[in-house]
Amino acid sequence: MSCWRGNCRGENTLKRYWVGCILVLLLLAACGGRPEATATPLQTRALPTSTPPPTATPMIADTSVPEPGDIHPGRPLPMEIGDLFSTSGSCAICHSDMTDDSGADVSIDTYWRATMMANAARDPYWQATVRNEGLIYPDLQGAIEQKCAACHMPMAERTAVASGDPVGVYGNGFVDPGNEQHVFAMDGVSCTLCHQITSAGLGLPGSYSGGFVIDTEVPQGERLIYGPYTMAQDEAELMQSISGFVPVQSAHLSRSALCATCHTLYTPTVDTSGSIVGDFPEQMTFVEWYYSGYRNIASCQSCHMPEAVGGVRISTTSTTLRGPFSQHSFVGGNAYVLELLKTFPEELAVTASSQDFEGSIARTLDQLQNETASMTLDDVSYYDGSMYVDISIENLAGHKFPTGFPSRRAWLHFTVQDANGVTIFESGAYNADGSIVGNDNDADPQAFEPHYEIIGTEDKVQIYEAILRDTERQVTTWLLSAASYVKDNRLMPWRSEKTAPWEDIVVMGDAFDDEDFQGGGDSIQYIVSIGGAQGPFTITVELLYQSIGFRWAENMRGTGAEEVDRFLRYYDSVPNLPVLVASVTSTVED
Repeated sequence: MSCWRGNCRGENTLKRYWVGCILVLLLLAACGGRPEATATPLQTRALPTSTPPPTATPMIADTSVPEPGDIHPGRPLPMEIGDLFSTSGSCAICHSDMTDDSGADVSIDTYWRATMMANAARDPYWQATVRNEGLIYPDLQGAIEQKCAACHMPMAERTAVASGDPVGVYGNGFVDPGNEQHVFAMDGVSCTLCHQITSAGLGLPGSYSGGFVIDTEVPQGERLIYGPYTMAQDEAELMQSISGFVPVQSAHLSRSALCATCHTLYTPTVDTSGSIVGDFPEQMTFVEWYYSGYRNIASCQSCHMPEAVGGVRISTTSTTLRGPFSQHSFVGGNAYVLELLKTFPEELAVTASSQDFEGSIARTLDQLQNETASMTLDDVSYYDGSMYVDISIENLAGHKFPTGFPSRRAWLHFTVQDANGVTIFESGAYNADGSIVGNDNDADPQAFEPHYEIIGTEDKVQIYEAILRDTERQVTTWLLSAASYVKDNRLMPWRSEKTAPWEDIVVMGDAFDDEDFQGGGDSIQYIVSIGGAQGPFTITVELLYQSIGFRWAENMRGTGAEEVDRFLRYYDSVPNLPVLVASVTSTVED
């Protein structure tokens, strides 16, 4: 463990730290089997009741580009103590080797280290995007980097701001190993960041865009750390002696408003002269959830931190079983970037092992394929040599699908085959480079595919996505150029409204006038000319998803920036194939 960054308060706290570690080892030696006592849960979380779609096979390439078959063993978590934060390794001393009543490993460090939260600073797509935006708007580079670091490198950013030091990502900034905040920066969204956020202002607009409040006045050694459970005095004193933090029970850590601080994000809008002329709702996940039917029955944590089975002994120093225990899996929808982190572990200096990432990817695919959306084939009819197929899609997520960063998209792949297995109609096929056949935006950066109520030709495809435009009304993927959405037909969550009380989540484009496009899903009709084809006919519909749409990567080419070139090298090496979220197949007579 290195000296504290910034201000070496010195030997007393270090002595307390190592005394605490010795106490931990003594307690581990003395601990017997799992005790029977259970703690009273802080609250009960109700889950929405929906019928999930059938499990589908993921369309994620199983590649290992550097050396096929290589297995990364992982790295030790960093152990560093600062004036405001401690890195994840300091917490993992006690919060590891955890199992639930089913015998499953639910260790915080094992789950967390392979998540997008842990790798928020290492994410090669994020690094490329930040660098790219800085190149486009060099006069705003400092502001861009501080804005992005606030949620992707939050411990470093908050420490630098509190001490009056410069905040930056590149050059001599946080990615530089010589920067004194480098270790804290690369530890991503770490334990002592989230668990030190106070309840002040949560859920209010002032808390959005990284506006969470952390008390920076309390000295190290006396700082409060919030959690969902009560703690006996002797346990609290032991934790303080080991970690330097005083544990306090608080309900706010289990509320969606905590997540809203970074998952509701406004970015500046910059016009062609380089002037900031407004702001843009870059991602509104919390607001989408708030104005849906899920607000009173499920929190963000309900789905993204699923509960362990029964009680869990959450610390090696504790003899008490706690429950419910929210697993720190932070499962989301970005299987592709997790695959990049797994494939290039040495370059990205990840701490998770290949096995850790495989587990995180599997949980992500399970979430996408079993808890995100379902489809039904409602009706098939014939008239005048054509087949009419009605399809419905239901959004099971507690927010729009896709949600979050606007590079994400989902679309329908619809095929009809005749009795001989010959495809007589196909809409929404995809290429090996991740582009969608028939998508105007993938072919032309200034075009885009509109929302459809009826599709009757193969050159049209139903894509659920957000399309940005700048102050000159040109389509763009540059975030700071974005002034508005020309299209936002992402599937709305249950019981949400198109107009919405919050204007930044309203439906935009042709979907607004589509009567079948409502809160909870969408319906669409396909018209297929049968011609001389013979039945029975096999109809297959797939809902496919990408976390990085083709145009969002392709528009970065040619910048020459190291971080951008590295991401594109990864992107070209690991196929950006879509995930199959839901599907339906039916064979019908002619």
